[in-house]
Amino acid sequence: MKTKARIAVLVSGGGTNLQALIDAQKSGIIKSGEIVLVVSNKTGAYALERAAKAGIKAVTLTRKECGGKEGFEKALTELLEAEKIDLIVLAGFLAILSADFTSRYPERIINVHPSLIPSFCGEGFYGLTVHERALEYGVKVTGATVHFVNEIPDGGKIILQKAVYIEDGDTPEVLQRRVMEQAEWIILPQAVELVSSKLAGARS
Repeated sequence: MKTKARIAVLVSGGGTNLQALIDAQKSGIIKSGEIVLVVSNKTGAYALERAAKAGIKAVTLTRKECGGKEGFEKALTELLEAEKIDLIVLAGFLAILSADFTSRYPERIINVHPSLIPSFCGEGFYGLTVHERALEYGVKVTGATVHFVNEIPDGGKIILQKAVYIEDGDTPEVLQRRVMEQAEWIILPQAVELVSSKLAGARS
Protein backbone atom coordinates (compact mmCIF):
# COMPACT_ATOMS: atom_id res chain seq x y z
CA MET A 1 0.00 0.00 0.00
CA LYS A 2 1.23 3.49 -0.85
CA THR A 3 2.42 5.61 2.05
CA LYS A 4 0.50 8.88 2.26
CA ALA A 5 2.40 12.14 1.84
CA ARG A 6 2.58 14.04 5.12
CA ILE A 7 1.14 17.54 4.72
CA ALA A 8 1.66 20.72 6.76
CA VAL A 9 -0.69 23.66 6.19
CA LEU A 10 0.59 27.16 7.00
CA VAL A 11 -2.08 29.72 7.95
CA SER A 12 -2.47 33.26 9.27
CA GLY A 13 -6.20 33.80 9.73
CA GLY A 14 -9.64 32.26 9.59
CA GLY A 15 -8.61 29.14 7.74
CA THR A 16 -11.34 28.83 5.10
CA ASN A 17 -8.89 27.22 2.67
CA LEU A 18 -7.70 24.92 5.46
CA GLN A 19 -11.34 23.90 6.02
CA ALA A 20 -11.71 23.17 2.29
CA LEU A 21 -8.67 20.87 2.57
CA ILE A 22 -9.98 19.13 5.71
CA ASP A 23 -13.35 18.58 3.98
CA ALA A 24 -11.62 17.30 0.82
CA GLN A 25 -9.63 14.83 2.90
CA LYS A 26 -12.85 13.56 4.54
CA SER A 27 -14.65 13.23 1.21
CA GLY A 28 -11.75 11.39 -0.45
CA ILE A 29 -10.70 14.10 -2.92
CA ILE A 30 -7.36 14.11 -1.10
CA LYS A 31 -6.44 10.46 -0.72
CA SER A 32 -2.67 10.40 -1.38
CA GLY A 33 -1.85 12.79 1.44
CA GLU A 34 -2.78 13.47 5.04
CA ILE A 35 -2.75 16.80 6.89
CA VAL A 36 -0.71 16.11 10.02
CA LEU A 37 0.26 19.65 11.03
CA VAL A 38 -1.17 23.18 10.94
CA VAL A 39 1.15 26.10 11.73
CA SER A 40 -0.08 29.65 12.30
CA ASN A 41 2.19 32.69 12.37
CA LYS A 42 -0.55 34.66 14.17
CA THR A 43 -1.60 33.98 17.76
CA GLY A 44 -5.29 33.12 18.14
CA ALA A 45 -5.98 32.51 14.42
CA TYR A 46 -9.34 30.76 14.01
CA ALA A 47 -7.65 28.27 11.67
CA LEU A 48 -6.06 26.72 14.79
CA GLU A 49 -9.53 25.91 16.13
CA ARG A 50 -10.48 24.31 12.81
CA ALA A 51 -7.36 22.13 13.05
CA ALA A 52 -8.09 21.16 16.66
CA LYS A 53 -11.68 20.21 15.78
CA ALA A 54 -10.35 17.94 13.02
CA GLY A 55 -7.84 16.33 15.41
CA ILE A 56 -4.82 17.84 13.62
CA LYS A 57 -1.77 19.02 15.55
CA ALA A 58 -1.82 22.83 15.64
CA VAL A 59 1.17 25.03 16.49
CA THR A 60 1.66 28.80 16.70
CA LEU A 61 5.04 30.22 15.69
CA THR A 62 5.43 33.99 15.60
CA ARG A 63 8.36 36.05 14.34
CA LYS A 64 8.30 38.01 17.57
CA GLU A 65 8.68 34.90 19.72
CA CYS A 66 11.38 33.55 17.40
CA GLY A 67 13.37 36.81 17.36
CA GLY A 68 12.69 37.76 13.73
CA LYS A 69 12.34 36.18 10.29
CA GLU A 70 15.49 34.07 10.45
CA GLY A 71 14.58 32.61 13.83
CA PHE A 72 11.02 31.97 12.65
CA GLU A 73 12.16 30.07 9.56
CA LYS A 74 14.69 28.07 11.61
CA ALA A 75 12.00 27.05 14.12
CA LEU A 76 9.59 26.25 11.27
CA THR A 77 12.18 24.10 9.47
CA GLU A 78 12.91 22.17 12.67
CA LEU A 79 9.20 21.55 13.22
CA LEU A 80 8.65 20.40 9.63
CA GLU A 81 11.65 18.06 9.83
CA ALA A 82 10.49 16.63 13.18
CA GLU A 83 7.06 15.89 11.67
CA LYS A 84 8.65 14.40 8.50
CA ILE A 85 6.61 16.73 6.28
CA ASP A 86 6.58 16.00 2.54
CA LEU A 87 4.33 18.83 1.32
CA ILE A 88 3.83 22.37 2.65
CA VAL A 89 0.59 24.14 1.71
CA LEU A 90 0.29 27.91 2.15
CA ALA A 91 -3.40 28.59 2.78
CA GLY A 92 -3.88 32.28 3.52
CA PHE A 93 -0.36 32.45 4.95
CA LEU A 94 0.57 36.13 4.97
CA ALA A 95 4.34 35.95 5.32
CA ILE A 96 6.84 35.84 2.48
CA LEU A 97 9.30 32.98 2.86
CA SER A 98 12.98 33.55 2.08
CA ALA A 99 14.88 31.99 -0.81
CA ASP A 100 16.91 30.09 1.78
CA PHE A 101 13.74 28.45 3.09
CA THR A 102 12.00 27.80 -0.24
CA SER A 103 15.15 26.28 -1.78
CA ARG A 104 15.06 23.54 0.87
CA TYR A 105 11.72 22.33 -0.47
CA PRO A 106 11.80 22.46 -4.30
CA GLU A 107 8.32 21.74 -5.71
CA ARG A 108 7.17 20.79 -2.22
CA ILE A 109 5.58 24.12 -1.24
CA ILE A 110 2.33 25.19 -2.89
CA ASN A 111 0.24 28.32 -2.56
CA VAL A 112 -3.23 29.39 -3.64
CA HIS A 113 -3.51 32.93 -5.01
CA PRO A 114 -6.87 34.67 -5.68
CA SER A 115 -6.25 35.74 -9.29
CA LEU A 116 -5.22 34.26 -12.61
CA ILE A 117 -1.44 34.65 -12.40
CA PRO A 118 0.34 36.61 -13.96
CA SER A 119 -2.45 39.15 -13.33
CA PHE A 120 -2.71 40.91 -9.96
CA CYS A 121 0.07 39.04 -8.21
CA GLY A 122 3.44 39.54 -6.57
CA GLU A 123 4.47 41.45 -3.48
CA GLY A 124 1.62 43.39 -1.84
CA PHE A 125 -1.09 41.50 -3.72
CA TYR A 126 -3.04 39.50 -1.16
CA GLY A 127 -6.49 39.41 0.40
CA LEU A 128 -9.02 42.02 -0.70
CA THR A 129 -6.35 44.10 -2.49
CA VAL A 130 -6.29 41.54 -5.34
CA HIS A 131 -10.05 41.83 -5.91
CA GLU A 132 -10.05 45.63 -5.55
CA ARG A 133 -7.43 45.88 -8.30
CA ALA A 134 -9.27 43.44 -10.57
CA LEU A 135 -12.45 45.53 -10.27
CA GLU A 136 -10.57 48.84 -10.71
CA TYR A 137 -8.93 47.48 -13.85
CA GLY A 138 -12.27 46.35 -15.25
CA VAL A 139 -11.31 42.77 -16.11
CA LYS A 140 -14.29 40.55 -16.97
CA VAL A 141 -12.71 37.31 -15.79
CA THR A 142 -10.65 36.63 -12.70
CA GLY A 143 -10.12 33.40 -10.75
CA ALA A 144 -7.55 31.56 -8.68
CA THR A 145 -4.18 29.90 -9.22
CA VAL A 146 -2.37 27.18 -7.33
CA HIS A 147 1.37 27.33 -7.92
CA PHE A 148 4.64 26.04 -6.55
CA VAL A 149 6.42 28.50 -4.27
CA ASN A 150 9.93 29.75 -5.00
CA GLU A 151 11.90 32.83 -3.95
CA ILE A 152 9.74 35.16 -6.10
CA PRO A 153 6.32 36.04 -4.61
CA ASP A 154 3.71 34.24 -6.78
CA GLY A 155 6.54 33.37 -9.18
CA GLY A 156 6.61 29.55 -9.11
CA LYS A 157 5.34 27.13 -11.73
CA ILE A 158 1.54 27.04 -12.10
CA ILE A 159 -0.17 23.78 -11.15
CA LEU A 160 -3.88 24.60 -11.66
CA GLN A 161 -6.03 27.61 -12.52
CA LYS A 162 -9.77 28.19 -12.57
CA ALA A 163 -11.59 31.18 -14.02
CA VAL A 164 -14.44 33.06 -12.34
CA TYR A 165 -16.61 35.65 -14.11
CA ILE A 166 -16.96 39.13 -12.68
CA GLU A 167 -20.59 40.23 -12.41
CA ASP A 168 -22.21 43.67 -12.50
CA GLY A 169 -22.36 45.21 -9.05
CA ASP A 170 -19.54 43.10 -7.62
CA THR A 171 -17.80 44.55 -4.58
CA PRO A 172 -14.34 43.31 -3.57
CA GLU A 173 -15.96 41.33 -0.72
CA VAL A 174 -18.58 39.69 -2.96
CA LEU A 175 -15.95 38.85 -5.56
CA GLN A 176 -13.57 37.47 -2.92
CA ARG A 177 -16.29 35.08 -1.70
CA ARG A 178 -17.17 33.92 -5.24
CA VAL A 179 -13.51 33.31 -6.12
CA MET A 180 -13.14 31.22 -2.95
CA GLU A 181 -16.28 29.16 -3.55
CA GLN A 182 -15.94 28.71 -7.32
CA ALA A 183 -12.16 28.42 -7.63
CA GLU A 184 -9.91 28.34 -4.54
CA TRP A 185 -11.81 25.68 -2.59
CA ILE A 186 -11.98 23.48 -5.71
CA ILE A 187 -8.48 23.70 -7.19
CA LEU A 188 -6.48 23.80 -3.94
CA PRO A 189 -7.61 20.29 -2.86
CA GLN A 190 -7.14 19.02 -6.44
CA ALA A 191 -3.60 20.40 -6.55
CA VAL A 192 -2.79 18.96 -3.12
CA GLU A 193 -3.91 15.53 -4.34
CA LEU A 194 -1.90 15.87 -7.59
CA VAL A 195 1.33 16.77 -5.79
CA SER A 196 0.71 14.36 -2.89
CA SER A 197 0.28 11.42 -5.26
CA LYS A 198 3.73 12.10 -6.74
CA LEU A 199 5.36 12.57 -3.34
CA ALA A 200 3.63 9.51 -1.89
CA GLY A 201 4.94 7.47 -4.81
CA ALA A 202 8.46 8.67 -4.06
CA ARG A 203 7.99 7.90 -0.34
CA SER A 204 6.66 4.33 -0.64
